[in-house]
This record gives sequence, structure tokens and C-alpha cells, in this order.
Amino acid sequence: MTQRLTLFLAAACGLVVANLYYVQPVAGVIGAQLAMDPATVGLLVTFTQIGYGLGLILVVPLGDILESRRLIASCLAVSVLALLGMVFAPSAGAVLAASFLIGLTCVAAQIIVPFAAHLATDATRGRVVGDTMSGLMAGIMLARPLSSFITHWLGWRAVFIASAGVMAVLSVLTLRVLPRWRAKAALTYFGTLKSLAALVRETPVLRRRILYHAPLFAAFSLFWTASPLLLAGPGFGLTQQGIALFALVGAGGAIIAPIVGRAADRGGARLVNGVAIAAVAVSFILAWIGGALGSAPLLAIAGVVLDMGATANLVLSQRILFALGSEARSRLNGIFIAAFFLGGAVGSAVSSFTFARGGWPLTTATGFAFAFAALVYYLTEPQQFRKG
Repeated sequence: MTQRLTLFLAAACGLVVANLYYVQPVAGVIGAQLAMDPATVGLLVTFTQIGYGLGLILVVPLGDILESRRLIASCLAVSVLALLGMVFAPSAGAVLAASFLIGLTCVAAQIIVPFAAHLATDATRGRVVGDTMSGLMAGIMLARPLSSFITHWLGWRAVFIASAGVMAVLSVLTLRVLPRWRAKAALTYFGTLKSLAALVRETPVLRRRILYHAPLFAAFSLFWTASPLLLAGPGFGLTQQGIALFALVGAGGAIIAPIVGRAADRGGARLVNGVAIAAVAVSFILAWIGGALGSAPLLAIAGVVLDMGATANLVLSQRILFALGSEARSRLNGIFIAAFFLGGAVGSAVSSFTFARGGWPLTTATGFAFAFAALVYYLTEPQQFRKG
């Protein structure tokens, strides 16, 4: 596992997962151009999320029974068709179908992460996973502002045309650059799906990592869904370009991923894990103060601290799960990501309610509650889980 290959996998993860978020800031523009009903416009994001959620359960487990390189390349090739379908969709139904297929094929990122863990040694797995996840988190955070900027200058279709070209190149490079690797699980496809429930039932560390990260990702999604509403309001009055720059600053939190991975390899996982969860709670205190003072810089600092805490916990969780063995890595990763993705969906939904009912104070209090619940649960961690 060379540094060059790690960088390629990190870049691929970021570029692939960004496809999930390009539509969010431009859904209104797409809806207006395709004469979509206002109530249907929000389904552009929803259909992408549904496709991604199903892909985590139905596609990612294939990484335990198929040759990984070809599986990743195939997902990327289909994503090219999905992105071009978005560009040339003539109707609301067609664009929703393309959104669903984009989400379904974006799970290639969650096949890449366990593949990177397979290639790493036990001594370097934390570093490799951390480096790869830094690319993924950067893709999540940079996708929205990048989509806004490109749409402002070239139109929304240019976003998806450019991404289709990138996915096509990545699909070819995947076959040329990545080594062959196939898991040893002797299961059929339906056997892998049937085994998912058993893995949850029989893997207590998986359940614990889910209950750490799902509330943290709920807090993460709540902040990044509600903060644009606050920044666009009368207290700040930022334009869409200003909000995009704010999100761009927040993406700086992704730098923590490789640092955390290296710390975990040196045996500091438990301490870093506690600090990461606590950092998410602290970020909402900073966010509340920033909102009360009308300070955009303080809000940006809160966003960076939040991203660092959520990213650190994610990297540590995946490193611990990948250390359980190679036969079920893809399935464990699919279950874990699906669960915390559900937490993120809850956070996004709750943010609309809290911001409408209690404004920024209620929103930040809710985000703090999510993080505090994870911290309390962390403090109950049994001795057998306290490794590193």
C-alpha cells in the first residue's frame, strides 16, 4: 500500500461521494428549469438519499464476494450514465430516476474504504483509513460550495457533465491502477444479505460504534442544514456565494482524519475517541455563542470543530470495525454507514423543525443533546472494548 495509491483512493472517495451533495444547493434551480412542482423539488435530494441507503445494503456487501477492483469500476461506469441522465432528463420523473441511480452508484466510495483497509497492514491500517476518509469528508464538505459556484457561472448542468467526465476517467484508472483483490467469504449474494442481521446481532462492537456515530452525524447534518438558514437571515444577510464560502471554511475539519488514523495506530484510540465526541458537544456551545453575538467567524470555528470531531470518530470506528477480520469488512462497513446515514437524515429533518420553532438557540441545544447522548454512552464502554 504505497502513499501514491492511498492518495488515489482518497481522491476517488471524495470525488465519488461528492455526487450525493451536488444537487442540494441547486435543487430549486433544477426544479424551475424543468417546471417541477415545488413540492416535488425536495424529492431530488430524497431520491438520492434513498438510492444511497439501498446501495449500502444491496451493493456494498458485494465487496465481500466479488473482485473489488471490477466492482468499483462497474459502479463508476454506471454512475456516468446516471449523471448524464441528470443532464438530459426531459421531465421531473426522469430527473428523479437519475437522482436515485446517482445515489445507488455512489456507494462505490464505501467499497473503496474497506478495500483500502484490505491493502494496509495491521500497523498502518489506521493511517490508511484516515487518509482515505479525509478525501471522503473533503468531498462531502466541498461538494455544496463547488456546485453553487459552477451553477452560478455555467449553469447546473455543467456540474453533472463535469462529474460524469471525472467518473469515466476514474472508472478506467481504477482498472489500471488498483491491484486485484477478492475477499474470502464463501457466500452467495443472498447469503450475504441474510447475514447482515446476524452481524448486527453477534457483533457488539458494531452496535456500539453505530450508537456513537449515528447521533454525532445527526448533529453534523443538523448544523449544516440549519446554518445556511441562519446565515441567509437578517442577522447575517449572507448571499448564496457567502454561504458557499462559509461551507468551504468548514471543510477544513477534514484535515483531522489522517492525524487521527496515525494516533490510533500508536495505541491512542480510546482517548482520541472521547475527545472527538466531546468536541462535537463543544462545537454547539460555540455555535450558540456565535449566533447570539452575530459572529460568522465564531460560527465557522464551530463548524470546523464539529467536522473534526465527527470525522475523527468516523475514522476510529471504521479502523476498529475493519480490524475484526477481512471476510465481512464490506458488510460491516455497509451496515455502519447505513446506520449513521440514517442518523444524518434524522438530524436534517429535526433541524427544520427546531429552527422553525425555536430558531438557532433550540437548534444548537438539540445538536448539543445529540452529542451529549453519545458522550454519556461512551462513558459506559465496557473494558473489553477499551483497546488502543
